Amino acid sequence: QVQLAESGGGSVQAGGSLRLSCAASGDTYGSNCIGWFHQAPGKEREWVAAVYTGGGFTGYADSVKGRFTISRDNAKRTVYLQMNSLIPDDSGVYYCAARMPGLLCGWSQPRSFYSYWGQGTQVTVSS
Repeated sequence: QVQLAESGGGSVQAGGSLRLSCAASGDTYGSNCIGWFHQAPGKEREWVAAVYTGGGFTGYADSVKGRFTISRDNAKRTVYLQMNSLIPDDSGVYYCAARMPGLLCGWSQPRSFYSYWGQGTQVTVSS
């Protein structure tokens, strides 16, 4: 089992920045694929970025390339999502998700690709 807890959400003006954190706990944190998803009000949950904690490989959705950076600190069992140049369309709830350790990591994968989810953190970007 892997438990995930997001933090770092809040309200910012367009052009601002936020850093989200995803703290992982449990017996099976290791070389995991951990991703971030974004769910805007009334819309489907969409993949944003992912990192393979074993090697640090990263992938991004086209909509956030050049603005968001995903990183990990394995000693702290934490994955971060640095969000810069925020726009109102970035508003919504951000969730982190993880696969079992040792499974392949992939980009642009659907929700079903991940087994474990956090509760989400709210991000609001005003114009």
